[in-house]
Amino acid sequence: QIAREFWTAISPTLSTGGKCIFTSTPNVDDDQFAEIWFESQRTIDEFGNKNDVGRNGFKGYHATWEAHPDRDEAWARIERAKTSDDRFKREHECKFISFQETLINSKTLTELSFNGLDPIRKSGQVRWYGPIRDGRSYCVALDPSMGTGGDNAAIQVLELPSLRQVAEWQHNHSPIEDQIKILRGILLEIQHNAPKSEIYWTIENNAMGEAGLVVIRDTGEERFPGTFMHDPNRHLGPKNRKGYNTTHRTKLEACARFKSLIESGKLEIFSKNLIHEMKYFIAKGNTYEATLGEADDLIMSMMLNIRMIQHIATWDTDIYSTINTNVSGKFEEDSEDMPLPMLII
Repeated sequence: QIAREFWTAISPTLSTGGKCIFTSTPNVDDDQFAEIWFESQRTIDEFGNKNDVGRNGFKGYHATWEAHPDRDEAWARIERAKTSDDRFKREHECKFISFQETLINSKTLTELSFNGLDPIRKSGQVRWYGPIRDGRSYCVALDPSMGTGGDNAAIQVLELPSLRQVAEWQHNHSPIEDQIKILRGILLEIQHNAPKSEIYWTIENNAMGEAGLVVIRDTGEERFPGTFMHDPNRHLGPKNRKGYNTTHRTKLEACARFKSLIESGKLEIFSKNLIHEMKYFIAKGNTYEATLGEADDLIMSMMLNIRMIQHIATWDTDIYSTINTNVSGKFEEDSEDMPLPMLII
């Protein structure tokens, strides 16, 4: 954010004929330096002619470790051993890999960047990334907010058992009444287009979630299509409220499952906004949250879906098979090939 503000401030000066040299170690592939770099690589104009500089007027120059006359593979092996492969690629091979400890590994984040799609359609401000297919099941989760311009309220929609992202919504100025209205609108749209489908939905009941529960009650829970899911351990939560209560423990458990599903390729993500948030969702102390100046509301809404899916898997064998098998197709639990616990006397 600081780099973007700095660039915005000096751009007018450069437009009058000034010159500027940027040098930096790459980090994520969508920060200000990355945008300047990638635009400098777009040297083909609209007529197909190759220019000496990029479309933004900058000429990009790569300087990797091989350019140094005294460095060879033996030196590279020692340096990799000192740090890590990711750090070596970032510092010495100019790869756009985050230096922060992100929940999702850097290789997967880079691959996801190429999977980001524009919505195939919009209904209001809801972005749809795939069709609503009859006979499938759908999970819809709302992470509410104050709606005063701070944090976003966010909704994520997943198709089951494929674990494909179907739609999402986010806004930071919608009051809680509008957030619940949009949630209900999504449920009604799924019901209309897929009358034979099962629909599961929920809301986080922390903080503003309690106000959302009041709106749902006043609207009439029966007017919301599908099954309103609640934390199976909600009797342990505050005031026995409906919906899902997020604690430090439940957040870490959802993060672990989310990481496993993303990195194994089982959870298909298409939203560029969500992928962007994942690049800045980092370790802080003994938890994960957005880095300063970034948001994680789309991620937290997805975490609610993950928690719902884990609950649904207790009775749906298709969902259980999807989330409890590893890449080789073997079950993570109850597998004969899993090592037995060590006997302690």
